[in-house]
Amino acid sequence: MFADKYLIKNQNVALVQDEPDEHTGLIVVIPCLNEPEIVKTLESLVRCDRPGSTVEIIVLINHSETAAENITQQNQQTKAELDVWMRSKTSDELRFYAVGPVVLRKKWAGAGLARKKGMDEAVRRFNLLNKTDGIIVSLDADTLVAKNYLVELERHFKKHPKQVGATLAFEHPKDQLDNKHREGIELYEKYLYYYKNSLDFAGYPHAMFTIGSAFAVTADAYVRRGGMNRRQAGEDFYFLQNLVQLGTVGEITGTKVYPSARLSDRVPFGTGPILSKWMSGEEDLLKTYSFQSFIDLKKFFDIKCSLYKTDFEKYNSILKELPNGISEFLHETDFWLELEDLNRNCSTSVAFKNRFFQKFNAFKILKYLNFMQENHYPAVNLNTQLQLLENASC
Repeated sequence: MFADKYLIKNQNVALVQDEPDEHTGLIVVIPCLNEPEIVKTLESLVRCDRPGSTVEIIVLINHSETAAENITQQNQQTKAELDVWMRSKTSDELRFYAVGPVVLRKKWAGAGLARKKGMDEAVRRFNLLNKTDGIIVSLDADTLVAKNYLVELERHFKKHPKQVGATLAFEHPKDQLDNKHREGIELYEKYLYYYKNSLDFAGYPHAMFTIGSAFAVTADAYVRRGGMNRRQAGEDFYFLQNLVQLGTVGEITGTKVYPSARLSDRVPFGTGPILSKWMSGEEDLLKTYSFQSFIDLKKFFDIKCSLYKTDFEKYNSILKELPNGISEFLHETDFWLELEDLNRNCSTSVAFKNRFFQKFNAFKILKYLNFMQENHYPAVNLNTQLQLLENASC
């Protein structure tokens, strides 16, 4: 079977004992830590229109081996409640499973490892069916979904069978928030839009939203990618930015997920911590990266093909024609060494162009933007930068 080696390497142990239905096409994985209201998420899935294939929902209840007693008790209570709830909601077309509580080692306990264990179980079940095109869907326990969520997921991958994954449109519910909280999440959504679309403007081919509750991946691509990482936060960003090295990650805009805009400190960074800092005055969501940084980056990306088989002298000559900031960044990060490696391993200019962004990837772009903000263009007003982006994109 296609995932045998991966499962052996990761010492996979079955979490769901039932055999998967032969028509299973989607498996939605939901990590659950101290989530007393997870039934709201599950009810939104019950209300979904049914796709043609069977759907499984795997809730992976988890906590660290050092978790406080109130958390372990809540997780035990959640398991007991879901066992009862799921018996009345499971059908032939929509099958619910609550596993755990799974106790995670202190060193790795967090969102990444919990998501990995759930997604590994999804791969194991698709492997039993030898279904390489099975769709593994990442969702969170505080996130609601639109009525056409499951149908649109299935439709997208049938229409784009060569895509290795896809992100989904999202919107944070705001009706119940006080004014400052609502302002914070609106600014954060603006920032996400600004960042993604500024990368598009600059010519980065893999710009995407990276939200843990809003992406899907094929079973085969998940295995080839090496599975989910164990990062305690940002696991979705790292996973998706590495996934694009395998193939196209599409964008599903015909449906939406609705992640909670709640305040949280359970992970080091992400929506919850950013909003908490905004509410306490520690984070200024009105400020962001200068759009000029993206304009300068575009100038570099526009001339990338001239770097194919170039020598060091010509490379330095090309850099002198670029804005000072990007030239300094390339020198300070020794990009020439990465460029040499790229040229050694690319026999054609087409291969060079296709692999260039394996070197200058999303991680390097983020380092570049932080370098520029610190040394050249200080943080500036978000709304002003959005206007500059819109004017430049016309």
